[in-house]
Amino acid sequence: MNTTSIALITGANKGIGYEIARQLGLQGITVYIGSRNESRGITSVNRLITEGVDARLVLIDVNDQGSIRDAASLIEHEQGHLDILVNNAGIIDPDDGMPGETSIKVIKKTFETNFFGAVLVTQSMLPLLRKAPAARIVNISSGLGSLSLNQDPGWAFADTKLIGYNASKAALNMFTVQLAWELKNTRIKVNAANPNFTDTDLVPGAKGGRPVSDGARTAVELALLPEEGPTGGFFEDGLILPW
Repeated sequence: MNTTSIALITGANKGIGYEIARQLGLQGITVYIGSRNESRGITSVNRLITEGVDARLVLIDVNDQGSIRDAASLIEHEQGHLDILVNNAGIIDPDDGMPGETSIKVIKKTFETNFFGAVLVTQSMLPLLRKAPAARIVNISSGLGSLSLNQDPGWAFADTKLIGYNASKAALNMFTVQLAWELKNTRIKVNAANPNFTDTDLVPGAKGGRPVSDGARTAVELALLPEEGPTGGFFEDGLILPW
């Protein structure tokens, strides 16, 4: 049985997901690059390999249950367990906006990826996570998913009211809390990470965010938590965020 730590990061062929994989891989962890697009995934894997990372491609579309099952089967066949799951895949729809005017189609589409996709992946990977000595689940959330921050007029992003995205991340936060509760008598820890506003193509044309290396840092720290580390929390740069 393989005793190397194994990580799966969804949406890892670019952006924060790629950087999380890179930082974990540089610490000797075998990283599975979850990607919907094969050619982009291969390119990302090859880039990581040139840095000395043991990177593997796994095709996974978080909106496709068959794809998720196939990914779980591949990791089980090749590794037998999974130590780290980072639910990173996510979208912001350009037509998302205020709750009184955003179409239900846009809201549903956003939830399919940001919430239901993360739940489906986690449920499929849990048997492999349970086989690890002490697994870690990290959900990439957002301060925009905080109810407390959304109602604070003094918050830097108080004007960013995207009902689909914000609500999907709030739902992901609830999933984090409930899953941590469900697994409280195991050695699996479940936490949510806020990358904060980071320079990626999640929001086309958006500028002024922090470097992707900083955006990935909290997720990496939560993925590598020691036994005495927290579970069921929402974190950014070592600080606890309000739900």
